[in-house]
Amino acid sequence: MQTPEHGHAAAHGHTHHAHTGRSGVLFVALGLTLAFAAIEAAVGWWSGSLALMSDAVHMFTDSSALGLAAAAAWLARRPPSALHSYGLVRAEVLAALINSVLMLVLLGFIVHEAIDRLGAPRDIRGEAVIGVATVGLAVNLAVAWVLSRGEHTLNTRAALLHVLGDALGSVAAIAAGIVVVTTGWTPIDPLLSLLVVALILVSALRLLREAVHVLMEGVPQNVQLNAVGRDLAALDGVHRVHDLHVWTLSSGSIALSAHLEIRSLDDWPVLLATARHALDAQHGIRHVTLQPEVPAAMPLVRSPYPPS
Repeated sequence: MQTPEHGHAAAHGHTHHAHTGRSGVLFVALGLTLAFAAIEAAVGWWSGSLALMSDAVHMFTDSSALGLAAAAAWLARRPPSALHSYGLVRAEVLAALINSVLMLVLLGFIVHEAIDRLGAPRDIRGEAVIGVATVGLAVNLAVAWVLSRGEHTLNTRAALLHVLGDALGSVAAIAAGIVVVTTGWTPIDPLLSLLVVALILVSALRLLREAVHVLMEGVPQNVQLNAVGRDLAALDGVHRVHDLHVWTLSSGSIALSAHLEIRSLDDWPVLLATARHALDAQHGIRHVTLQPEVPAAMPLVRSPYPPS
């Protein structure tokens, strides 16, 4: 005999207000970034600086990334529908995945250009590079500050990674301009571009891995599946826990489903409330779906999650 029951906590981690504020922050960051990218691209082309042009290309990529992130934040607050019973909260995770891939493509472009420049150095107008890159650094830091004031979802973290990469690119361009002005050694420009690529690559790959993990319904990194199973199995009246699944709906919202073998359905209302409270208090899991089962006239099977 099986009777499906559902336990859902009232809060699921994503409110209309939170998503509205999140998209507003992203649109402000988008405006600041796009406004300066065109200026930096023009000066980078005129001055002959790869570090400055790569930073400008990076800022244009940031603009598309921030636009994508803002659109995803707007989509994420759309209500559930017959086609999407959870709503579109995963749009933010998908945006983080796309932005991560865009970042890797951009890094590949910079590496290709840097290698070409090392083989054929070009003249660089160092003074112009220093001036524009300094303003660019200020813009990047302002955008990073705006993004850091919002909620840290995978989506905003992806956007912030793009902006911090820009800031590093601006620092590299400033340093390259100073070296060119003081020594005339132009290979410093592509060399510093390669250094920036190495620094950004680690964070980009980490973010890509996290986004893929969420989309593949992986267990959240801050949740120990065996510990969750043991805590459920330890509840008074629970004989066995099976078909336990824990996954991330969206940033800050963790879901769980499981089958609990119990002595009697008469115990279920109290047991359900106890289980929901334990999952929230001990593991931060609030979106809970539990199905009770009474194994009538069947020998009890050992639980895969024995109480510790």
